[in-house]
Amino acid sequence: MGDFKKMEQAYKASSKILEKRMAKERPMDLEILQKVKDSSIIIVAGSYDRVETVLDMIKVPYVLIQPEEVSQIELTPDQILIINCPGNIYDDALTKVKDFVKRGGFLFTTDWALLNILEKIFPELVKYNQRPTGDDCVAVQVVDKSNKFLEGLFKADEEPIWWLESSSYPIEIIDKKNVKVLVTSKEMEQKYGEAPIVISFNFGDGGTVLHMTSHYYLQRAELRTERHKMSAKEYVQSEMAFSDAEAEEIKKDLDGLTLGEAESAYSTTQFISNVIIEQQKNIKKRKEKNKEN
Repeated sequence: MGDFKKMEQAYKASSKILEKRMAKERPMDLEILQKVKDSSIIIVAGSYDRVETVLDMIKVPYVLIQPEEVSQIELTPDQILIINCPGNIYDDALTKVKDFVKRGGFLFTTDWALLNILEKIFPELVKYNQRPTGDDCVAVQVVDKSNKFLEGLFKADEEPIWWLESSSYPIEIIDKKNVKVLVTSKEMEQKYGEAPIVISFNFGDGGTVLHMTSHYYLQRAELRTERHKMSAKEYVQSEMAFSDAEAEEIKKDLDGLTLGEAESAYSTTQFISNVIIEQQKNIKKRKEKNKEN
């Protein structure tokens, strides 16, 4: 089975792992995820990434628009705007996106959107370091394990592996005080000059920007260690604490998958789920605060 087919299977399995695990460990968060409305998430289509595929698998609704349509739609502060790589939108749309974040919106971007969107909108905060990566994998370190965006992502003591697309864009942070690094990589820094993998910063009236190097939907995984070569079934039982019966229920989905493949797909699936859950919670808090005032 080719890398693409294996990762497609891994993502389908990850959606089932996610639902089972969250039902057991975070039932209230799962309920929030399941109540998301279509209009809460706007996805801008890309030619290199497709977060919508992941959302389809975890049954979270969204509205998908083309890059040229960003100029025409109305964005409200209680939405999440996800812009798939490469992030080629018109200049007037850039102004609209900046205003959306300034008013409290949540912007989530990947890879080339660093240059095409973030560097243009927030030139004083971040930029692309002009040293594109190869088609590569790097070991990563979690800077803040208590961060809600990263909850449930990385269980093992061993460093997770992050896949870099061919020509991924390393993140150079200009404003180190206001840009927070959530996931970093010593190996990334050694090879390509900059360590940050996932960053976040606030802007305006409660707005948030989250950006990651590489893509939401990964095309392959790298099996570097003996742990990565273990079976996906062992992964859900040893690191997700699934019982024999729970693992048996998704046995067909895990069949033939390695731990490394399952972990890569699960980590991005859980990551995007966490982002949506936290944004929904923040919207609720904001509405309650407005009622009090």
